[in-house]
Amino acid sequence: MNKPFKQPESVLVVIHTPDLQVLLIERALHPGFWQSVTGSLEPGETPARTAVRELFEETGIRAAPGMLQDWRITNRFEILERWRDRYAPGVTHNLEHVFSLCVPQALPATLAPEEHRDQCWLPYQAAAEKCFSWSNRDAILMLPARPVR
Repeated sequence: MNKPFKQPESVLVVIHTPDLQVLLIERALHPGFWQSVTGSLEPGETPARTAVRELFEETGIRAAPGMLQDWRITNRFEILERWRDRYAPGVTHNLEHVFSLCVPQALPATLAPEEHRDQCWLPYQAAAEKCFSWSNRDAILMLPARPVR
């Protein structure tokens, strides 16, 4: 049975502490690709609902939609060639909605082993440098200017 194509619309959820330690997770099938929580919207799902679902699926962290901060920022980027087969033919770009979650302190994530193989908490500058995605890097670098709640 063929899997349905992914929608070219996703979320990015930056998890951080009040002192701007940032959780990164390493992709299982692409060692060295470090990122924050990401995931595509499912049919009928809002970006906020997707952010809550992906946060739990990828880290085991439960949060109500109101706990996440919706940055009201969207990024449009070209989908890497290696991942284009997940999308309908001709789809080349994705729209990404940015969210964050401030947790009281660094805590271990419960990773989905089919998706991620490792995790680390880093100061925000080091986390930004480690990200493979420019949009993830840029969001992390914006953390100091964002109100913490």
